[in-house]
Amino acid sequence: MRIALLGGSGRIGNHLLTWALENGHHVTALARTPGSLPAAVGLTEVIGQATDRDAAVAVVSGADAVLSALGPRGARTPALLQTAASHTVAAMDRAGVRRLIAVSAAGAFIEGDPDTGSVVKVILPRIFAKTFADVRRMESAVAASGLDWTLVRPTRLVNSPGIGRYRVRPDYPPAGGGKIARADVAHFLTGALTQNTWVGARPALAY
Repeated sequence: MRIALLGGSGRIGNHLLTWALENGHHVTALARTPGSLPAAVGLTEVIGQATDRDAAVAVVSGADAVLSALGPRGARTPALLQTAASHTVAAMDRAGVRRLIAVSAAGAFIEGDPDTGSVVKVILPRIFAKTFADVRRMESAVAASGLDWTLVRPTRLVNSPGIGRYRVRPDYPPAGGGKIARADVAHFLTGALTQNTWVGARPALAY
């Protein structure tokens, strides 16, 4: 499979890149700076920013599917996810690529979660107001695209080793689930890609 990867140098993206190359897929990955991704057989590096329209076109061209592991960068790039999503969707339309799986964030939708306490619903959205707004706008751009999309909503991300076992629930995290390893988020994305599951859905992940 030919995979276009956004966020390949990040902590979730690195797991995706390793998996793809070890399983014989060809990866075209976007990198902000030369050398930020390891040289490897099967890897093509495109230098550019996720907010660059031309870079999105270059990464997506010729792909069978697109994986986005981009994460928000807060005040430094407050509209990163929304802008990247808009350019990616346009590039996919242009190239005729249908499958898009992107990392989102469960916290951005906490106000609608029936299992989250009212105090957390008040505090968390205030602390991460700009970050969560970017996540929601990104999801809106993807959901309106008409592509075969999946928006993966992890809970609090941790760097512990992946175990390959976690709970999944549509839209909101499983009750009592508060965290998940980045490695297991990547594990879920690869499964959704290879099995073509959760199309048009927003699965939330937690232990």
